[in-house]
Amino acid sequence: MPIRIPDDLPARKTLEDEGLMVMDSTRAARQDIRPLQIGLLNLMPNKERTETQFARLVAATPLQVDLTLVRVTDPGSRNTQEDYLNSFYKQWDEVRDRRFDGFIVTGAPIANLPFAEVRYWPEMVEIMDWTQTNVHHTMFICWGAQAALHHFHGVRRRRMETKAFGVFRHHIVNPRSPLLRGMSDSPMIPVSRYNDIDRASLGPDLEVLIDNPDIGVCMLADRRYRAAYMLNHLEYDNRSLADEYHRDLAAGLDPALPVNLYPDGDTSVEPENRWRSHGHLLFQNWINEIYQTTPFALADIGKSGA
Repeated sequence: MPIRIPDDLPARKTLEDEGLMVMDSTRAARQDIRPLQIGLLNLMPNKERTETQFARLVAATPLQVDLTLVRVTDPGSRNTQEDYLNSFYKQWDEVRDRRFDGFIVTGAPIANLPFAEVRYWPEMVEIMDWTQTNVHHTMFICWGAQAALHHFHGVRRRRMETKAFGVFRHHIVNPRSPLLRGMSDSPMIPVSRYNDIDRASLGPDLEVLIDNPDIGVCMLADRRYRAAYMLNHLEYDNRSLADEYHRDLAAGLDPALPVNLYPDGDTSVEPENRWRSHGHLLFQNWINEIYQTTPFALADIGKSGA
């Protein structure tokens, strides 16, 4: 695939080493097509790792994609150097007048806070409303999904007795959904969250696509707001859960071992990635649906629900 990202973005070398095609601006300009405009609002502390995970999935399509990295207008980041953010990211105010074919909103490690107490919640509300006028289709992930479900539909979330942490087998509820084409009936999906959503608060506009009876809804579709909500993490690499476990262990938090991650529970063995194909399928299907339905002219996005 041709994905266009900044030449010196660290994710570029990672993608090239994995055999994915990364395009420079000169080559992109020679192709007589309109590249899809995809934005990534990255709310995670480790920006570099998260952007690489999503760029890897967006890059696995034969379509030309321009990926724009976006961050909230925040006074600073404790985990990412300001120079890095200024070099590779646009602040929300810098893209609010643009239109995007697709937009991804990541999770954020703020599960314990009520939404209204999140310091950038007013800006998040602006961004979520903006997706209805400036974005053709939005993919909300983890906390981003919970926030959007709360904002658009008043969906309630609840604190689980124990953190859902590991790789869990899920059930495909609607195999005919265009977002789930090619998926197996019971995919293994990484999960790391303290909260579930209250099924009783789901309205008729929301369709459950992937489910797990023990740890809750995994993914929903929303035709009214042209959105998909993925509460778990098909974008994760094989070390994501392992590194989270060892980080919490080092912090003295006594975390439970991630379910179904280490072979026979042996933490000395490198975890296998058993969800990679489903992550690629989900994002290829999402981008294909965007390509099939988005207006040719970017200026027409958001008009009459386009």
